[in-house]
Amino acid sequence: MPVASSAISGALADGDPVVLRDLWHRYPSAAPGSWTLRGLDLSLAPGELIGLLGPSGCGKTTLLRLIAGFERPSRGTVRIHGREVAGEQRWLAPERRGIGMVFQDYALFPHLDAWANVCFGLKPGDDRNRAGWLLELLGLTGLERRYPHELSGGQRQRLALARALAPGNSVLLLDEPFSNLDVEVRLRLRSELPAVLAECGASALMVTHDPEEAMAICDRVAVLRDGQLDQCSTPLELVQRPATAFVGRFVLQANLLPVQRQGDRLLSELGPFALDSAPLPASGALQLLLAADGLELLPQADGRCRVLGREFLGHSWLYRVACGDCTLRLRLPLEQDHSPGLTCEVRVRPGQGALLYPGAQPVRMIASPQPL
Repeated sequence: MPVASSAISGALADGDPVVLRDLWHRYPSAAPGSWTLRGLDLSLAPGELIGLLGPSGCGKTTLLRLIAGFERPSRGTVRIHGREVAGEQRWLAPERRGIGMVFQDYALFPHLDAWANVCFGLKPGDDRNRAGWLLELLGLTGLERRYPHELSGGQRQRLALARALAPGNSVLLLDEPFSNLDVEVRLRLRSELPAVLAECGASALMVTHDPEEAMAICDRVAVLRDGQLDQCSTPLELVQRPATAFVGRFVLQANLLPVQRQGDRLLSELGPFALDSAPLPASGALQLLLAADGLELLPQADGRCRVLGREFLGHSWLYRVACGDCTLRLRLPLEQDHSPGLTCEVRVRPGQGALLYPGAQPVRMIASPQPL
């Protein structure tokens, strides 16, 4: 079960750029009782960049649309800079919320040149100097008279950012902004985004499917599952203490290993484990979370495990290994070059810890690997 969102999203300060309280949403065409978002609490602090992670259909883009005003919440409230913009008795149109949005496909106006696209959201009499400053900030000086089709993908993305920020919006919503770019351009633009936001005094929520991207540049990462918030923490906290087994599996791509109770021990395909201090949970299914680089592969003719396949990651191999009813992921050095079909044993590296779920309790291995 997801952890209660109020316990993981931090204190909700009504004056923050964005505050979501007990947010529920379902689409009219959805089956009764089928919710896109369920009781979500989240706040975006001044100057903060939050990444929204989760599998397809978990509610990430719907959340952005609720904040922007393209959808109405079924229950709960949305506050922007302390002002309620959506609630039971309140609704503010998108154009009056002061929010900029960058879409996955950029949504630039093809019949307008770059300058006209940036200035589109400005009102008569507004200072155009900010538009020029943004074009310079984003490296688009000299391209003002080019149309979107005359720009590269990276330039179109920069132009979409400039247009969203030109009216002076201090809240930016980004829906997979880098997904349509090639690797080199994506890496360069994502590394520049925090500096651009800081220069503009803006806060942002960014939807992404890439955990590496979210943890590389975001101040906090919010992990959604089935319309609920499993965890919202700094990248370091996510790595060190995933709140749920799902967070560890989805964000960190770690292994989940079923375990069985035997007195005060936990039995697994890799051998017995024990809790250092806290008692075992009284009941329910138990799983261990083990990092892919925390396991070793030992070729053995009569081994209980078998290599199913591998991926070349540039600096290491990522192996898929069948162990009993489990398929484990092992990240190994390039010199450990094993072919699919190899029989082997898998063991936990000496000194490597694991976490027991539910509860995220540290455990340790207490004996050499042995079958159940």
